[in-house]
Amino acid sequence: MPNWLTGILTCLLVLINTLIGIGPMLLLGIIKALIPHPWVRRETSRAIMWIANTWAELNKSIFALLTPTRWDIRCDIPLYRDHSYLVICNHQSWVDIPALVQALNYKVPYYKFFLKKELIWVPFLGLAFWALDYPFMKRYSKAHLEKHPEDKGKDLDITRRACEKFHGIPVTVVNYLEGTRFTPAKQAAQASPYRYLLKPKSGGMAFAMAALGEQMKSLLDVTIVYPGNQPPGFWQWVSGQVSEVIVDIRGRDVPLELFHGDYANDPAFRQQFQAWVQVLWQTKDERIASLRQELS
Repeated sequence: MPNWLTGILTCLLVLINTLIGIGPMLLLGIIKALIPHPWVRRETSRAIMWIANTWAELNKSIFALLTPTRWDIRCDIPLYRDHSYLVICNHQSWVDIPALVQALNYKVPYYKFFLKKELIWVPFLGLAFWALDYPFMKRYSKAHLEKHPEDKGKDLDITRRACEKFHGIPVTVVNYLEGTRFTPAKQAAQASPYRYLLKPKSGGMAFAMAALGEQMKSLLDVTIVYPGNQPPGFWQWVSGQVSEVIVDIRGRDVPLELFHGDYANDPAFRQQFQAWVQVLWQTKDERIASLRQELS
């Protein structure tokens, strides 16, 4: 089958799957919003996440049927659907999200991504993200913060309040520490000390850990590697032009003291947390180099 036809059929089937699932999901989301009782919120959230899991699993079947991508998924710890996890991952492409779905769906609780606020206006998907309680982040540039210092820290406050919604419900919170997709131009502009990564931003991770607390059973350090020097785009993936993807999952121990510090107001704790993240990031950079050699 030619690539263009594969891409069209894949997109069509995913669209049909989305249209079937989004109606019940939005209805439950409206009920959850209108009846703020803890039991109603908890049970509607469970039902919405079941629909989302089923939607994701059907999409995996569509891709398995129509595309030749070989998924090399590795994990060094057992995973449980009744535990809460924090996932940190390198970010290179739109395909990173379906790669995480491929690796984690039905193995851990349904995942919550931190999304740009503008994505709420994407037809169908924006409403689904709202029903799923995905945190919508508004990023402020340095120039904006210089003119409006009152907005400093608002993104971290959104992180904290979003994670508080997950208290008592098994959840997987996904955090891309780089804050944006990796490109050589961004790497050069940052003077990043890493070969394959941008500098990590630790604040969102610290707030997520503080909000989840002891509910968080493990930190999952996920590394995604694609063949070639250029990560694939959306069309390359859906049209069957991606031969192989490695998704490497490592369980990381988190020092208990990092759950309880005040990242925003305690400079010593903030420095300690950032130093710990930098060690994680250096290890990830070396892991990417090793995995890239396997695909070369």
